[in-house]
Amino acid sequence: MQIVVAGQGSVGLPLAVRAAEVGHRVVGYDVDAHRVQQLAAGESYVEDVASSRLRAVLDSGVYSASADAAGLAGFDIAVITVPTPLRDGVPDLTYIESCARTLGEHLRPGATVVLESTTYPGTTEELLLPILEKASGLKGGVDFLAGFSPERIAPGNKRWSFDGTPKVVSGIDARSLDVIKGFYDGIFQTTVPVSGTRVAELAKLIENTFRLVNISMINELATLTDRLGVNIWEAIDAAATKPFGFTRFTPGPGVGGHCLPVDPLFLSWKIREDLDVPFRFVELADDVNRHMPDYVVRRLVEALDKRGMPVNGSRILLLGLTYKYNATDFRNSPSARVAELLISLGAEVRGADPNIPDGDDSKLNVTRVDATPDEVAAADAVVLLMDHTRFDLAMIEENAPYVLDCRNRLSGANVEVL
Repeated sequence: MQIVVAGQGSVGLPLAVRAAEVGHRVVGYDVDAHRVQQLAAGESYVEDVASSRLRAVLDSGVYSASADAAGLAGFDIAVITVPTPLRDGVPDLTYIESCARTLGEHLRPGATVVLESTTYPGTTEELLLPILEKASGLKGGVDFLAGFSPERIAPGNKRWSFDGTPKVVSGIDARSLDVIKGFYDGIFQTTVPVSGTRVAELAKLIENTFRLVNISMINELATLTDRLGVNIWEAIDAAATKPFGFTRFTPGPGVGGHCLPVDPLFLSWKIREDLDVPFRFVELADDVNRHMPDYVVRRLVEALDKRGMPVNGSRILLLGLTYKYNATDFRNSPSARVAELLISLGAEVRGADPNIPDGDDSKLNVTRVDATPDEVAAADAVVLLMDHTRFDLAMIEENAPYVLDCRNRLSGANVEVL
């Protein structure tokens, strides 16, 4: 089939390449001309898509990248994988709206449009469908098909591959579901059909709300057990020996990325908007998460004070700037807030992260350095925010005068665990 994947980021590019690998003719559409140039040159900027895979589908002619909407004509299935950010606590669906208008202009009878971008229940039928109908002059469920299938991208996850992760699928009617399921059956090992688009939209938000609430609960507990004199890490290890009824979550400096700090708030906003009541668990979890960097800085200030050093003028080295273990993505990473707070207190802050590509520093608010023995030893304090595999933890233990370990990976007299 002729496939369009609109949006060639961390969600769209893996889908586009995989669809091309299984035999479809795929156009990867993106309004970012620089991205398109990189893709056309066979350079992948998504960690789960090796450049060799990208070059293979380019060379075989089954994949092409384009910023020209004219290249969308004649598609059988179009998948929307554009960003859905929050703006001041309100979902911003303008990328979906713009993409839907563009696709609608090229929509023909018998074609299918699938939304993968995370959003609140009702978006597919209440927002996407009317825009497609207006732009095309066609009727959804009569002239064309549509549905929702939430992305489940997990960058760097070695246990669950892209195509090995079960794929939830839905349609606006039975015929839409049948076609959408058939498409994804050819890409994923398992598909999970549900009764409607609202169920699929909610399922995605439940997944990430579950994680946010539990991580935030453990984070808040970590801020309390330190004062109680109890090692929360040991207690979690003990609790995790229970073979049922418990899922292991661990403390950290906060959550980041494009999912956990954002997706649950879509649901909270929708509930307030439609029902005029708060979603208290999400609002509390969000508050706890947003204040974890403050707690990290407070612990660091207290540790420096015990050593007779004010934070003002101290040299602080932050290790691990991305939001996730072994990831390259630093969107919404708590490291940015930790650095901001320390800089406001007068600290000299440096950051090391071997996973962030060289030159990708424009949004980092710290001086970038390598985690060498000399750099570690020269710091008054080292904060291990993310324990990437590429960090030499033994070297850090040996050379750092003091470490605040937010991941419970280090030991020694100079190490304090969050």
